[in-house]
Amino acid sequence: MTYLVGRYMKRAANKTNPRIQYLVAMLKETSRSNEANVWREIARRLEAPNRNYAEVNIGKINRYAHDGETILVPGKVLGSGALDRAVVVAAMNFSESATSKIEKAKGTCMSIEDLVRNNPTGSRVRILR
Repeated sequence: MTYLVGRYMKRAANKTNPRIQYLVAMLKETSRSNEANVWREIARRLEAPNRNYAEVNIGKINRYAHDGETILVPGKVLGSGALDRAVVVAAMNFSESATSKIEKAKGTCMSIEDLVRNNPTGSRVRILR
């Protein structure tokens, strides 16, 4: 789809990554069927340009999360900082150091797709940006 802006033609930006396309569709469907607005909000954030995705450090997760809590990052988790709590972290991507620090603290790393399958109602999920 193209549209005219001034004298220049611009294309509408569509996501080309099939994983993101599938995830956004899955989030919207789950939101409709379970009346879980948290998934609709995550789908809206993932439809935004990639440069607007969240990049959250382990230190921020440690600052805002409680022991045993589920944290959702609509972007990438980075390894800066320390983690001393066992938390479940779901994100699009993890750095290697973030994965090792989460597992060292007896936590769990999972994809957003797995979190949606395990918790379709979206209850007890904290979103970090």
